[in-house]
Amino acid sequence: MWKLKVAEGDDPWLRTLNGHVGRQVWEFDPHLGTQEERSLVDECRRNFTDRRFQIKHSSDLLMRMQFARENPHVTNLPEIKVQDLEQVTEEVVTNALRSGLNFYSTIQAHDGHWPGDYGGPMFLLPGLVITLYVTGALNVVLLMEHQREMCRYLYNHQNEDGGWGLHIAGPSTMFGTVLSYVTLRLLGEGAYDPQGAMEKGRKWILDHGGANAITSWGKMWLSVLGAYEWSGNNPLPPEVWLCPYIVPVHPGRMWCHCRMVYLPMSYLYGKRFVGPITPTIISLRKELYVVPYHEVDWNQARNQCAKEDLYYPHPLVQDVLWASLHKVVEPILVHWPGSKLREKALRTVMQHVHYEDENTRYICIGPVNKVLNMLCCWIEDPNSEAFKLHIPRIYDYLWIAEDGMKMQGYNGSQLWDTSFAVQAIISTNLGKECGPTLRKAHEFIKNSQVLEDCPGDLNFWYRHISKGAWPFSTADHGWPISDCTAEGLKAALLLSKLPSETVGEPLDVEQLFDAVNVILSLQNADGGFATYELTRSCRWLELINPAETFGDIVIDYPYVECTSAAIQALTSFKKLYPEHRRHEIENCISKAAKFIKDTQAPDGSWYGSWGVCFTYGGWFGIKGLIASGKTYSNCPCIRKACDYLLSKELASGGWGESYLSCQNKAYSNLPGDKPHIVNTAWAMLALIDAGQAERDPNPLHRAAMILLNSQMKSGDFPQEEIMGVFNKNCMISYSAYRNIFPIWALGEYRSRILDSS
Repeated sequence: MWKLKVAEGDDPWLRTLNGHVGRQVWEFDPHLGTQEERSLVDECRRNFTDRRFQIKHSSDLLMRMQFARENPHVTNLPEIKVQDLEQVTEEVVTNALRSGLNFYSTIQAHDGHWPGDYGGPMFLLPGLVITLYVTGALNVVLLMEHQREMCRYLYNHQNEDGGWGLHIAGPSTMFGTVLSYVTLRLLGEGAYDPQGAMEKGRKWILDHGGANAITSWGKMWLSVLGAYEWSGNNPLPPEVWLCPYIVPVHPGRMWCHCRMVYLPMSYLYGKRFVGPITPTIISLRKELYVVPYHEVDWNQARNQCAKEDLYYPHPLVQDVLWASLHKVVEPILVHWPGSKLREKALRTVMQHVHYEDENTRYICIGPVNKVLNMLCCWIEDPNSEAFKLHIPRIYDYLWIAEDGMKMQGYNGSQLWDTSFAVQAIISTNLGKECGPTLRKAHEFIKNSQVLEDCPGDLNFWYRHISKGAWPFSTADHGWPISDCTAEGLKAALLLSKLPSETVGEPLDVEQLFDAVNVILSLQNADGGFATYELTRSCRWLELINPAETFGDIVIDYPYVECTSAAIQALTSFKKLYPEHRRHEIENCISKAAKFIKDTQAPDGSWYGSWGVCFTYGGWFGIKGLIASGKTYSNCPCIRKACDYLLSKELASGGWGESYLSCQNKAYSNLPGDKPHIVNTAWAMLALIDAGQAERDPNPLHRAAMILLNSQMKSGDFPQEEIMGVFNKNCMISYSAYRNIFPIWALGEYRSRILDSS
């Protein structure tokens, strides 16, 4: 059986700042578990497979089963189902909250965070498997049990038409289908299987034009593998890293995720690296194309992309740019004396790769550049220390549930979830009953703050200050983020107001000041906050976005979510430390509030860029304006936002928003107009803050009924449709939201609506 291990790391090649706090790794133990427990795991897997076309998201049952063994949970509270609004009483809500909090405390790890599935994208696992395959490390790094569970995951998320999507909830795409098919082949699956899944996958590929119509990221991975030619790729010249920073297209001006992905990609392109051509690769060359491999027109394939993948079509300026680089510049750079410049550029790129690796303890900013950096280190020197340091951090990205083993979109969402969880628990006014839970969470938050800036000249490495920030996941990851810092600070400030004998000693005041310094440093001239850094270049740079399947990736845009979180954190801080940088903080809040008002759509909505979608954006927009001192009565923006949210309430009560809202940028209900507990909670929290109870509390009562009736007998809440998103078009799992936000919404409802009435 599989066992989740937390805050452990005995591998000599692991590096850590804080004893691996937050690290979550699954290990296989053939001797673990009774026959009954193993049978239960098998039953969970069968149930998921049987319903895989109806229910796309796992419920994290393997983790829950483990915690049920380790933290036995017995509740004497009655299961709550209410039939009408009259039954939504303070006693009923309090019992539901106690049940929810009791359960949620049992799935908290001993280091204080809440582990969970952060999967969803389907293009992450293939990059890992391809990298391990070409480096010859596949069977060394991945046990047969790993590989079996990866195959299970891929088969479980194959669509009925035979293809695979960009993410688990999405329709089939060439990018998802080719990479998933190739991954299964590299993991030892034959071209023909008893269930016919491989034939269906291959048929989907060939029916839609063959692998030459895969997206640019897919072309790169297939080229590395030897199943596609580098001449069929648009250029990614590493020489761009030698340009002066004043040039608007310098990579140092790009969004850090974009920068850190195209950094190693440019090295691979510059090297034209191809892995060993094995019999499997030769077979794939025959399986993936509608014409013989040697007859593929690679020059034409450079700009081919299946219509199913084309979220961001290339504008004409890109076609001209890539053609010029391909036909004029590249021939110069691959021959002497131009090759000397290429060699210098490749050395510069590897400098930056190593800096990123070392300053994230070889976790890297995300899963794509993690495996790309690892591959680059191996190409540079197969016996290098850097490659060996990369290996044990692979497991930080792997997560297993009843649907199989996936590669997560980060090394977890540990700090983000824990900060929200603390705020949710405290909102219930039942914090005294949750002392041990809050104490552990407090320790985790304190242990996860970034204590130092990255070494060296930050301008040379294109890095922002990080001392005092909080990351999304762990201190070992270490990349600072504006809203994570804000949410971490909010949680730390709330905990500092509780008795230290209950929740532990508060964070040192200088560390609070450092967090405030990071937040203030991240405000852009327009008042908004981006994610990791300041916005460093112009919006027109998006014209050269080469990733056909993602939107808004080239620069770090300001977002309503990040801006609102900053306002809320600074407002909370100002109440406790009114004289610290008072004028700067007040000015920052004022400018940020103006940004939120200026970015509101005419219909009263805000587009949520990191959650689904308009309910998420609306929660942050309203919360930010209210934290800045605005009210429903004196702010037309809040009134419009409330009207917008109320207009989306379902006839049955509650809210249920589909991921299609994100990609189409228009509000879409879930199929069947069903409510979703997370959307419902976000809308409730926004409306409660805006004083909805004073005008008409019935929408809040109806929403509370939805949450109460959704709660399970154990106190847990069900996993429903996927609720996270990035880059407009790709969905990602926030598995903790199913618990955090119903508890938070019901907590605010109890303490601010029922108590006051």
